[in-house]
Amino acid sequence: MREDRRPTLSDVATRAGVSKSLVSLVMRAEPGASAETRRRVLEAAEELGYHPDSRARLLRSGRTRLLGVLFDIQAQFHADLVTDLYTAARESGYELALSAVTPDRDEPEAIAGLLQDRCEALILVGPQSPVAQLSRLAERLPVVVVARGVRDPAIDVVRNADADGLHMAVDHLTGLGHRRIIHIDGGRAAGAADRRRGYREAMHRHRLDDLARILPGGLTEQDGAEAARQLLTGLPSAVTVFNDRCATGVLDVLTRAGVEVPAEVSVVGYDDDRLARLAHIDLTTIAQDTATMSRLAVEKAIERAEHAPAGRRERVVPPRLVIRGTTVPPAPLS
Repeated sequence: MREDRRPTLSDVATRAGVSKSLVSLVMRAEPGASAETRRRVLEAAEELGYHPDSRARLLRSGRTRLLGVLFDIQAQFHADLVTDLYTAARESGYELALSAVTPDRDEPEAIAGLLQDRCEALILVGPQSPVAQLSRLAERLPVVVVARGVRDPAIDVVRNADADGLHMAVDHLTGLGHRRIIHIDGGRAAGAADRRRGYREAMHRHRLDDLARILPGGLTEQDGAEAARQLLTGLPSAVTVFNDRCATGVLDVLTRAGVEVPAEVSVVGYDDDRLARLAHIDLTTIAQDTATMSRLAVEKAIERAEHAPAGRRERVVPPRLVIRGTTVPPAPLS
């Protein structure tokens, strides 16, 4: 056998001195071979460096057991979700095919890559595509949307209770004594509208409507920095921010301007991504339960791919407040 050629089933059979069909039985862990034969076959496979091509076998059976995952490579929260999606898929006997949205690769191109991989279902994390486009995609194969609400009876949704998260943030800040609380929003990003709504509802419940104010923000540190520069003209006592990444931009501008966080301004983010947990950031935030969301998304995708009863289309996962070092009671008025 040439050194540059991958060993085959026939090579293992020759080395072990058995038939190709017996090697196949052993590699599939099926009955029909004696313990001695199994030992010889497995030893021969190890000596040759043979590994069964499970993907090829699945393709021949018409299955791939592949779940396609679309995510934004620049979003830390998406990376956290993908980590948990791998765990959930592995526990279910499935593999993931990843396709990232990047500054040079838009969402349609990333989805097209997953379709070429013959995925059995798609899990789309925070997609920006219009509902009509997602609906057309769902006509081709099962689609599960994560971290965004989609009103379409053909699409499964696993999302965070975004409005409840802002209720928690505002309740935490008012409990500390804050009243002048501003929200920096996420624009048209998935979940942004519900978080704006949650902020307004909480401010209304605390009878702070006259002090409610929403500044345009976005997904990135740059968006947060731009919003924070507007804050400098009239500092509130506290800020809730669309996500942790945007909040780090807010923290950076405030710190560079000599504004002490949290002594002068308290800040609450959203997501509890890895940035928020860094010691020098130590951000109070609203945590999304990525492990539960990932498990539910994988379950939904597999149920649809295997045509099993899947129950209700939308699953809403509650968030939780994580208190760290960026929130304290407001400074007393001088």
